[in-house]
Amino acid sequence: MTGRYHETDPMSDVISDDYRMLQMISRFGITLGFGDQTVAETCTKAGVNTATFLTVVNFLTDTNHAHINEMVERIDLPTLLRYLENSHTYFIEYRLPAIRRRLIQAIDMRSQIAMLIIKFYDEYVAEVTRHMQFENAHVHPYVSALLQGHMGQQRISEITGQHEGSHTSIDRSLTELKNIIIKYYPSDQNAALLSDVLMDIYMMEEDFLNHCHMEDTLFTQCVRLLEEEVATSARSPEEEMPLEEGGNTGASKKEQEETLSEREREVIRLVAMGLSNKEIADRMFIAVNTVMTHRRNISRKLDIHAAAGLTIYAIVNGIINVEDVKL
Repeated sequence: MTGRYHETDPMSDVISDDYRMLQMISRFGITLGFGDQTVAETCTKAGVNTATFLTVVNFLTDTNHAHINEMVERIDLPTLLRYLENSHTYFIEYRLPAIRRRLIQAIDMRSQIAMLIIKFYDEYVAEVTRHMQFENAHVHPYVSALLQGHMGQQRISEITGQHEGSHTSIDRSLTELKNIIIKYYPSDQNAALLSDVLMDIYMMEEDFLNHCHMEDTLFTQCVRLLEEEVATSARSPEEEMPLEEGGNTGASKKEQEETLSEREREVIRLVAMGLSNKEIADRMFIAVNTVMTHRRNISRKLDIHAAAGLTIYAIVNGIINVEDVKL
C-alpha cells in the first residue's frame, strides 16, 4: 500500500507519530488500550475496514495526495461514510461547544467586545452546523441509496453544488474571528487562558479543513465512481433475466452460471488470484469501472458476493487451479 503507514505497523506508533490520529481513531469507533497490536489487528478487533482506515491515515498525513486514485480504489465507502458521519457528530456535539465554554471563561463577558466575540463565534458554529446538517440530510442518504444500487435524480456534484463554496465561507468566518481576538481583545489576567483557547481554535480549524478536503476529494471521487458503476449496471441488458415459458421467474442456477461470459470468468480467476480491481483492470486492459460492473454482474448471476466465495466457485468449476489461489 502506498503511504507512510501500513497494516503491520503497531497502532501505538501511528498515534505517537501524529497526535491528530487520536481524533481520527475515535471517529472510526476505535478506543485506546490496544497494547502492541498492529493496525490490522486493532481494526479487525474493532470491526473496521483496515484498508479504509489506512487510506484515511495516509490521506491526512500526506498533503501531496499524488496517489489519490489509488486511495479511492482501496476505500470501502460504507466505512468512510460512517467516519464522516461520526466526524459531524464530533464537531457539532463536542468540539465546537467545548471551545465556546472555554472562550467564555477566557474573556470578560461584561465587555461589549467580549459579547461581540461570542456572537461572532455563535454565527460561525451555526454556519458549520447548517452545512453538516445539509450533508446529513441530503448527501449521506443519497450515498446510502447508491450503495443499495438506487440512482437518484441528482448526481453528487449537483447535490453538493447547492452548498458550493460553503467550505471556503466557513473558513473565512473563522479567520475573521481569530483576527478579531488577536488584534482587538485587550490582554488581562486571563491572557494565558485566552492564548490556550486560541490554540484550540487553530487545531480545530486544521481538523475541520482536513475534514472538508477529504469530503471534496477522496469521498467525492468514491461517490462518483459508484455513480458510474450503478449507472452502467442500470444500462446493462443483463439487468433483468427473461421469463421462462410457463411463467417461471428466471433461469435455473445452472443455467445462470452458464451465462457467464469469458471476460467474467477471467475476472473470477483474477479475483481468486488475490488481485485488486485496479490490478485486474491493468491485467485485462480495461477500466476499473468495467471490472466493477463485471463483478456486480457475476454476483447477481451466481449470488456470490465475497472474494472467498468466488475463489471457491473458481476452484470447483475449474476456472483456476488450487495452487494458483492466493490464500
